[in-house]
Amino acid sequence: MIYVFLINTIVVATSVVVHYEFLYRITLYIPKMKIKHRYRIVFGVFGALIAHALEIWIFAVTYYFMNHTAGWGSLEGNFNGSLMDCGYFSFTVFTTLGFGDIQPNGSLRYLTGIESLTGLVLITWTASFLYVEMQRYWGSDKNMSKRQ
Repeated sequence: MIYVFLINTIVVATSVVVHYEFLYRITLYIPKMKIKHRYRIVFGVFGALIAHALEIWIFAVTYYFMNHTAGWGSLEGNFNGSLMDCGYFSFTVFTTLGFGDIQPNGSLRYLTGIESLTGLVLITWTASFLYVEMQRYWGSDKNMSKRQ
């Protein structure tokens, strides 16, 4: 059980650090962009989507590894064991959509639960980040139009 805890902790910590670094770099880069303020937000949205996709694939690779290693549990149902199926499963779990066509068994259940929680927190973090950026730059757009 200690190994399950360690792997889950490492995967979550890696995902959180990736998310933090993406948002931090976006925050640094947006003010330097030579485009209209409102288009900077589009850059932020695409950056956040790339971060989420990378985080999801971190979980997917972990599912793939654990599914193909004895003693960690398995993924069953509409699942053929491929990395793409692990990616699909990870996307549905991270977004808490959970179609239910693939079911985790054994220790993989714990990773599934923690991925749902992690996805919820990181998606919420992105939403609040984008809200703050929109307040900052869309307000600047209004001020710019008044000056012209």
